[in-house]
Amino acid sequence: MTVNPIPPGKLPPEMLKKLLAEYARAGAGVVVGPGIGLDAAILDPSLADEYLIAKTDPITLVAGDIGYYSIIINANDIACMGGTPRWFLATVLLPAGVADLDLVEGIFRSMSEACDALGVSLVGGHTEVTHGIDRPIVIGQMLGTVKKSGLVTASGAKPGDTVILTKGIPIEAVSVIAREKKEELLGIYHEEFVERCIDFVKTPGISVVKDAVVAVGAGGVHCMHDPTEGGLSSGLYEIAEASGVGIDVRAADIRVLPEAFELVGRYGLDPLGCIASGALVITAAPDDAVNIIAALDASGIPAYDIGSVTADTGRVRLIKASGTADLPTFGADEITRIY
Repeated sequence: MTVNPIPPGKLPPEMLKKLLAEYARAGAGVVVGPGIGLDAAILDPSLADEYLIAKTDPITLVAGDIGYYSIIINANDIACMGGTPRWFLATVLLPAGVADLDLVEGIFRSMSEACDALGVSLVGGHTEVTHGIDRPIVIGQMLGTVKKSGLVTASGAKPGDTVILTKGIPIEAVSVIAREKKEELLGIYHEEFVERCIDFVKTPGISVVKDAVVAVGAGGVHCMHDPTEGGLSSGLYEIAEASGVGIDVRAADIRVLPEAFELVGRYGLDPLGCIASGALVITAAPDDAVNIIAALDASGIPAYDIGSVTADTGRVRLIKASGTADLPTFGADEITRIY
């Protein structure tokens, strides 16, 4: 039960001042950061030989660790373009009658944890208690930079490329299911298993920033893309569309994590269509792909050759022992079926 709910509207100034002092630490390039009465950040990106990358994404499916999610999910898309995430702004909407200091401080704390891990500065945003929502919502905006010579996009896949998948799938879906169905699952599985699944957000983790840095450092990356909503299937179709290519993947080589077999299977979901943040899809020429996989493995990131890019524009196929067919598509992420 909420003891001291925060009234609707902006956070009380003294509360916000305390939270910003504790959790919003300015970093390089921040001229004016967050503060009472400061309605916008001022940044000095120094972009002589760099591009500025801008990204926004809302976090709506989870409540626990939502601040951490908001940083990582937005940072992933910066990293997938070969860039470095640097500055973050957050619009935090809190449900009236439920929001208290513990809730809002937990969100700020988890954002701060993720920012510290990635070297990102929380530079501004807006926090408000509002009617009409039943859980916190964080809408994040991430800015990053990339060397002009190092830009990577999802449109760079080339026929003949090897398709690489890191870690396995669907990492984020495992964590979401375990969080949302925790009480039900504790009646079926040992508590250690359920808690391990909840912690998938951090181990193996939904961040692909390190994956991308290692892959780019190994050289030869043509394309990177992280499969989020709609899962690996949607991610592969998006690469095919952006690059004007086809893709063939081998079902036997797509690693579905053991915990996912349990949870996704229990709710009758297809792992190929479940939100899969934490995995990174990379394409590179075959010789370069060997080096990239070796570099990822040496960094403690499992990586798998799951298929190849073809010239069959727009055609994404799943190769099984029983035959080859178009990879299934999903009108909505499979995870939505648990709600």
